[in-house]
Amino acid sequence: MSDKSPVIVWFRQDLRLHDHAALVAAVDSGRPVIPVYIWSPAEEGAWAYGGAKKWWLHHSLKALNDSLVKLGSNLILRAGQALDVLNDLIKETGASSVYWSRRYEPAIIKRDSDIKEQLRKSGIEAESYNASLLWEPWVITTKTGGPCQVYTPFWKNCLAHSVPAEPLPTPDKLISPAKFPVTKKLTELKLLPTIDWADEFPETWEPGELAGVKRLESFLDSKVPGYQQERNRPDVYGTSRLSPYLHFGEVSPRLIWHEVVEHFGRPRPEKKSSADVYLSEVVWREFGYHLLYHFPQTPTEPLRPKYAAFPWVESKMHYRAWSKGLTGYPIVDAGMRELWRTGWMHNRVRMIVASFLTKHLLISWQHGAAWFWDTLLDADLASNTFGWQWSAGCGADAAPYFRIFHPVIQGEKFDPEGIYVRKYVPELANLPNEWIHKPFEAPPLVLKEAGIKLGATYPKPIVDHKEARAKALGALASIAHEELG
Repeated sequence: MSDKSPVIVWFRQDLRLHDHAALVAAVDSGRPVIPVYIWSPAEEGAWAYGGAKKWWLHHSLKALNDSLVKLGSNLILRAGQALDVLNDLIKETGASSVYWSRRYEPAIIKRDSDIKEQLRKSGIEAESYNASLLWEPWVITTKTGGPCQVYTPFWKNCLAHSVPAEPLPTPDKLISPAKFPVTKKLTELKLLPTIDWADEFPETWEPGELAGVKRLESFLDSKVPGYQQERNRPDVYGTSRLSPYLHFGEVSPRLIWHEVVEHFGRPRPEKKSSADVYLSEVVWREFGYHLLYHFPQTPTEPLRPKYAAFPWVESKMHYRAWSKGLTGYPIVDAGMRELWRTGWMHNRVRMIVASFLTKHLLISWQHGAAWFWDTLLDADLASNTFGWQWSAGCGADAAPYFRIFHPVIQGEKFDPEGIYVRKYVPELANLPNEWIHKPFEAPPLVLKEAGIKLGATYPKPIVDHKEARAKALGALASIAHEELG
C-alpha cells in the first residue's frame, strides 16, 4: 500500500464530521481523503427511501458538503451499484483503502459484507466502524447469552455494561488528493419531491450536523429538566426532536449520551430524573436495532409467530380516512395531519394513531409501517418496525393486545386544552375545550356556534369506539392467546 494513496470515506447514514470513526481513521493515516456518498436505492431491498427522507437527505448532503469545504475538501456524489462505484473510484484515484460506518438493516448487512469481501480480494483495505449506536447490537445479551426481548432488562444490562466511548473530535483539516474525481450535482440525484407536499418542511426543520448539534444544545439548556412531565404532551415543545438527526447520523448518540451525563449525571436504572428518562429513550432506539439485528424478519413478519394468523381487515376506505386524518377522532386526525405537513409526529401520538389503525380499524401494522416509512423524515427501519409491532401487540416488549387506547381519553389527557388539535385540525378551532376531543358528542347548538357541521366540515367517527374495541377483542380470541407483559 502506498503511503500516499488516498482513502475513500464512504458516507452513508453518518452525515457528520464529529465522532466519525471512519473519517478519523482516514485522517490519522496521513493520506489524502476522498469523501464519497453513493445513491443506490435499489440496494436498500424493500426499504428504499420514502419521499420525506429523500427531502431530508438532499439538504443533509448539501450541509455535509458545506462543512467539508471548510476543511479544504468536498463531497463526491455518485449513483449506482455501490461496489461498481467504489471500484470506479479506486481506478480513477488510485485509492487503496475504503472506510465506512456500519449499518444494520438486513439487506445492507449482506450488501456490505459482500463489498468488504470483494474489495479485500482485490487487495483493497476495507474497514467498517460503529457510528450509529452506543453499543453494537450483539454486545448486550440476556444472562444466558441470547438476545433481549424485554426492554427493562435490556436497559439495565446496558447500564451495567461499559460506558459508551467518548465522542471523537471533528478533524481540523483533511488532506485532499491532487485531483478530486468527478462528482454528480446534487440535483442530479433527484431527491426533492415533485409535488408540493413538503413545502412546510423548511418551516419546521433545518437538516444538517450544525443544526442538529444546535438543537441538542437547546434541548440540554431548557427542555431536559421538564422532559419526564412533558414528553407525552404534543401540545407543548417537550421533546428533543432529534430523531431525524439521529437517523441520518448528523448527531452522534455518543455525543448525546455524554452531553446529558455531563449536565445531569450518570443515568440510574430506576429512572428517577428527567435526564434518566431521556437517556432511556435513547436506549429504546438501541433496543430497536438490537431486535432488528437478531430478528431480521420483523420488518414484514410479527416477532410473535402466532400473530401471523391474526384476522386483519382490508378496508381501503378506512385506511384512506386514517392516512388523511379524517377519522372523526380529533387526536388521531391531528397526528396524521402533523405527519403530512411536517414529516414528523409526536411519539405519544404515534402510539395513539398506531393503536387506532390496528385495533379500532383492524388494519395490519405492516400497512401503517409502510405509510410512516414514506412520510416520516426520521423513518428508521429498526425504530419503525419496533414501534409498530409494539403498538400492534405482536412484537418485543409489546403492550397487551387488549390494551386499546381510547382516542378521546388520550386526547383529553395529553392535549387537555386542545392546543395540538386546534393547530392541525383548524376546522374544530372554535369548539370549547369540553368538546374538542369529542365533537360527535357536542350539543347541536355548540356545533353550530363553532361553525361545524358533522359529516360536512368535519367527519363523523368512522367507527364507534365500544364496537371497535369489542371486535378487536373478538379477533384476538380467534388466535391462541398468551399473556403479554
